Amino acid sequence: MTADAPKPTSSAASQMWGGRFARGPAAIMETINASIGFDRRLADQDIAGSKAHAAMLANRGIIAPEDAAAIRDGLDRVKAEIDSGAFVFKTELEDIHMNVEARLAELIGEPAKRLHTARSRNDQVATDFRLWVRDAIDRLDGGLKALQAALIDLAEANADAVMPGFTHLQAAQPVTFGHHLLAYVEMLGRDRGRMADARARLNECPLGAAALAGTPFPIDRHATAAALGFDRPAANSLDAVSDRDFALEYMAAASICAMHLSRFAEEIVLWCSDQFRFIRLSDAFTTGSSIMPQKKNPDAAELVRAKSGRVIGSLNSLLITMKGLPLAYSKDMQEDKEPVFLTDDTLALCVAAMEGMVRDMVPNRASMRAAAERGFLTATDLADWLVRVLGMPFREAHHVTGRAVKLAEEGGKTLSELTLDELRSVEPRITEDVHAVLTVEASVAGRRSFGGTAPERVREAVKAARERFL
Repeated sequence: MTADAPKPTSSAASQMWGGRFARGPAAIMETINASIGFDRRLADQDIAGSKAHAAMLANRGIIAPEDAAAIRDGLDRVKAEIDSGAFVFKTELEDIHMNVEARLAELIGEPAKRLHTARSRNDQVATDFRLWVRDAIDRLDGGLKALQAALIDLAEANADAVMPGFTHLQAAQPVTFGHHLLAYVEMLGRDRGRMADARARLNECPLGAAALAGTPFPIDRHATAAALGFDRPAANSLDAVSDRDFALEYMAAASICAMHLSRFAEEIVLWCSDQFRFIRLSDAFTTGSSIMPQKKNPDAAELVRAKSGRVIGSLNSLLITMKGLPLAYSKDMQEDKEPVFLTDDTLALCVAAMEGMVRDMVPNRASMRAAAERGFLTATDLADWLVRVLGMPFREAHHVTGRAVKLAEEGGKTLSELTLDELRSVEPRITEDVHAVLTVEASVAGRRSFGGTAPERVREAVKAARERFL
């Protein structure tokens, strides 16, 4: 061995690989090649996949029933060790598959060597990963449903709480706080729908595709697919081992969801500020300042807003990894798991934090209503009245209303405070009845179109949302 030659490490890896490799990898190769530091999360899915595979091999007469039984019992022992924390993960064995298989061999001996018949790590990891993402989607759905429930409860309690609605972050028209909250319920409903769509598409089983071309053994891929809860086996062996669309689609849906949470978090930050005073959060979801004793910062919301970048960045990371890969499997694809795991961790935390903030949130109805009184938010109601009652074309009504707003602004009044004579100075046909539509309460009550902000519509929407989502 020359001075520059890499020093061999443990022989465990070369034993797993067999006769092709005479010695173990260089230390740096072992480090860059290993994924057990993160893919140990796939342990449950890996063991489930191996049990289904062994049972199928026995049913097809490819391995002996007693070997399949030994494999099954041995895998149960491996899982128990992992669950208890007694299992020793070894970097030199690279990944979860080889760690489990090596320990299985220690426990049951010769039968363990038959487990890898008619499969490859390529179809094995693709199967494990699909199972894991499927479980992640199911967990996330529960969290999103709980967040929707919190929003619906708060919306129901504030179906008639008037606040300003905004466009361009400028006060635009009065809405109700309940109506505003239900907008996020709809967003989260779409998020859950996208996740459900992704789950349906990923629910095809790669197991049996082997390395890339299938296997000459008389396996039953439909049996293993059914045993693992998949709808069907993946149709093309090349696609089965090289596809990571399911991970990308999950992260794309997660990125949209994170963006929704970030938008809501931004509003919470604004609403907590002294300039808005729309809501109050307790000490449970705020922090103080190290120098300014008066401060109460909405840090939980700010962190949700920031963490959305991690989720979106993870999607971009895997897209870039996948974009140049030829079929079928390349080692680059080992880099698929960490961004998915990060996405799951981050989004689950953000959803839980957001639910906590919604449950903790105390609306300041008086402050919201006072804000709705500023900025001539009932101007559109005046224009609509001119159209409905006087038959005026809307564009003309828009100009008349603009003159009324200018008059009120010059007089330091709201539109509802203008006298009939003042209103008639801009349009002589206006009658006293117009004042009935110029209060903020009248404005929201009049928005009775389906999906509108009228309190009666909000209460109907609350009931419908409970039926649709909870």
